[in-house]
Parts: sequence; structure tokens; C-alpha cells
Amino acid sequence: MGKWGRKSKPFVTSLVLAGSLLAMPAGATVHAAANTASPVAKSALAAEIEEATILDLEHDMQKGALTSEQLVEFYLNRIGKYDDSIHSIITINKDAIVEAKKLDQERKAGKVRGPLHGIPVILKDNFDTYDMQTTAGSLSLKGSFPLDDAYQTKRLREEGAIILGKANLHEFAFGFETISSLGGQTYNPYDTTRYPGGSSGGTAAAVTSNFVTVGLGTDTGGSIRIPSSFNDLVGIRPTMGLASRDGIIPLALSQDVGGPIARTVEDAAVVLDAIAGYDPADPVTEASVGKVPKTYTHYLKKNGLKQARIGIVRALFGKDQQINKVMDEAVADMKEQGAEVYEVTIPNLDQILAYPSLSGYEFKFQLNDYLASLGPNAPVHTLTDIINSGLYHPSLKSGLISRNNMGSLETNVDYQRIITERPKLAKESLMSTFNEFELDALVYPTSSALPAVVGSGQGAGNANRLSPFSGFPAISVPAGFSDNGLPIGMEMLGKAFDEPTLIKLAYSYQEATHNRKAPVLK
Repeated sequence: MGKWGRKSKPFVTSLVLAGSLLAMPAGATVHAAANTASPVAKSALAAEIEEATILDLEHDMQKGALTSEQLVEFYLNRIGKYDDSIHSIITINKDAIVEAKKLDQERKAGKVRGPLHGIPVILKDNFDTYDMQTTAGSLSLKGSFPLDDAYQTKRLREEGAIILGKANLHEFAFGFETISSLGGQTYNPYDTTRYPGGSSGGTAAAVTSNFVTVGLGTDTGGSIRIPSSFNDLVGIRPTMGLASRDGIIPLALSQDVGGPIARTVEDAAVVLDAIAGYDPADPVTEASVGKVPKTYTHYLKKNGLKQARIGIVRALFGKDQQINKVMDEAVADMKEQGAEVYEVTIPNLDQILAYPSLSGYEFKFQLNDYLASLGPNAPVHTLTDIINSGLYHPSLKSGLISRNNMGSLETNVDYQRIITERPKLAKESLMSTFNEFELDALVYPTSSALPAVVGSGQGAGNANRLSPFSGFPAISVPAGFSDNGLPIGMEMLGKAFDEPTLIKLAYSYQEATHNRKAPVLK
């Protein structure tokens, strides 16, 4: 299968560009990059960049108030100034400014590739990039250059996006803490003593810190939605089959998806437009044919909650009183916007959530396939090579070894039972609830735990499993904050390929509440 593998901006001031991170060698650290800053483009921008949406930025570039080069400069300067305390970035694109200048010239000549023309994007470092190393955060893959871009990377470039760099992740996407042997520990910008969530924690920390306009993450069991919740962001886990996984380092292809992590629903919708659709290299995307709208931005409707039917799943609320209080307020806000709200029970919920993730079974085989796609010059060729190298975070050792000991999946009775029974039970149980109440979405906290203090371990509950176990889409949106200022997210789960409804509901909720507040960086 190929080679899987707001409009209001209250925190904004006019900005002065002070320098540039130029001529970075591939794989150079951000800290080293900051030291190469050279003073260019010192004119104050009329455009307000922090918290600006893609559409805001495109408007400013179209009228000549901003250039892509200035935008890249701004973000690189912020990374150089603040990422020492956050550790969100693994690699900076050494050609980002050159690419921005080229895109500015194209715009001047009347050629605009798409809605992302000249917009800087950060990729979780498990998306292949032909011009930057792709490492999954592991020292064992340091210097690994894929032969070509991942499908989603390629689509972003075709739309005119600039890949600004690659973000840290929990190594090989194994957990919710975002620590890796190559990128170290990423910290939560709202409280740098705490975890940012994971595994796409670097992407989320970078986007919420205004190091970049928007980003891509991957989600096998919550890895887009949990860091989005912990960083006051919007994250979409698409329907399985909506967006290709080709060129993404796999964790478990039965559950893996890639999707947007953004500060607003509208930004997430623009990115989803770019990455959705059929890719022959990922056969499951055949299911998307005829189910992708012309543009998801058509569903950005402020009255989207009016007469919407929302199912509240109390069984997924957990025991944290602050999270539940925020969720109760969110439910009240949705009612105020005209939603009809029902308390619902999902049949077989405990049985569904008791199933394990299939990463323990699939990882070895699918990773080995990915490594084979890198060709003979790959730094490692198998999971065995990675284990023998010792070039990985020590916390991964037992997980890597147990996965490497996995025998054939074809003869594994437990795996065959789970892969057959789990999606059927999850889909049928969820659809019975959707149909009984004629629901547009099911709602519950994205995480039943707040961001934990680094060193204490990070839990998140198991509500995040419903989407990957069923293949149904989900979106996490900012819902509020804890007493000590930690973000809390609300997840909406939809029916297969019903991202338009989720975007409509989430945008209406966003515009009614404006819950997002940018972190104060130091």
C-alpha cells in the first residue's frame, strides 16, 4: 500500500520583523537556528499576524499589506525567541524564505495556487518530506530523507503552502506526553511545567504559540484531538478513508489518520479541503469518492447549532469536576444557540472501550514496510535494527520489544477477532444511538484529564477511542479553562464522512463563545 506507510484578535499588536533564520542545515536545532538570525525586513507590518486566520492573512497578502516572506520571517523570529522553553520544533526548512519569495513573485504575477498560497504550515515529523528529514522523533531515523513527499504534504505544497518545518512528537507516536530521543520533551505553552498532550504535541504547541499558521498531526487513538484540547485548538480526526496516509510513518493503519490542527474551525476547514480525497496509494480512500464537498468552508455557518440535535454522552465525562463544569457550560451554550440536547446512552459502550488499540499488533509489520520504502540508504531497515541501535527514548524499550516479538497477524486469533468484531460493534452501536435520537453529533470531553505535570505521566481517559474504533470523524474545539488556566476541549463525533456537519456545529459554537485565548509566552 504505497509507502505508508477568529476574526477578532484581542491579543494582537502591530509587529516588527527583527530578523531571519537563514541557511539552516537540514536537521539543525531550532536553538542553533536562532543564533543565525540576521536583520532583514525591519519595517512594521500593518497586518496583525498573531491569531490571524488563513483567510485574514490571504486577504492581507492579496491587498499588498503583507508578503509571505514577511510572514515566514515573523514566525521564524518567534520560534527563535520562544521555542527554547517549549521545544516544539525538530527541524526548520532551510529553504522557507526562498520558497516564500517565489510564492510572492507568483502572486505578483497573478498566479495564486490555492487558499494556502504563501501560508506556513508545520508538519508532525512523521509526515514524509523529500527535502527535510522525517524521523518520528527517533534518533534512529536522524538524517532519514524519504524519496518523496507524503500525499498530504504534496497536496499542501500544490495549494501553495510553505512547509516551515517539522514538529516534535511522542516518539513513533506511542503516547500522550510528546517526548522523543531526538526532540526531547515538548512543554505546554499555557504552563511549561506540564505536558502538551500527544502524540502530536509539537504541532499543537507550535500552532497555539503562533510559531506557524496551521499544522498537521496524526491520530491513532487521540493524537490530534488530545493535544488540540490541551493547547486550546481545533483538531479534526477525519473519517477513515477521507485523507490518504501514504508517506506517514505508521503506528497502526487500521486506526491511523492525518488531519489539521488549527487555532480556528475555519483554518481547519481550509486545510481539510487540501488533504481530502482519493489517492490510489491508499486504497481505503476509495470510500471518499463522491463524499468530499467542493469546499468544507461552505459549512462555516454562525447559526449552525440552530435546531441541531446533540447527544450528550455522560458516561464519557470522567471525574474531574473542572472539566465537567466546563462541559456543562458548553452544553448550555449550545442550547442557547438553538440546539436540541439529549442525554444518550451508547449501547455496548464498555465493551467497545475495552478493546485494545491495534498498534501493539500492527506496528512492527507496517513500520518495516515503511522503512523498506526508504531504499538502501535508510539509516535502519527494520524494527530489529532500531532496537539494536539503542537510538530511541528509553521509555520506549519495552513497547518496541513487545511489538517486535509479534508473530504473523494472519494466524493471530486475538488480532483477527478484534479486527473483525471491533469496528462492526462500534459502528452499529453508534449508529443505533444516532438513529434513535436523529442526532447530528455526539458530545463529550475530549480528555477526562487535564494536562499533567511533566514527570507524573499523562492520562486522557478513553473517549478518544470511539472515533478510531468506528472510523467515524471527530472534532475537538476549545470549551474553556480550568481554575489555573489550563485549556479544556470538547469533542464532537459525527457519522462517516459527515465532516460538513461537524464543521458547521463547531464553527457555530466557536463564534458564539470565542473560548480560545492565546498563551502568554515568556
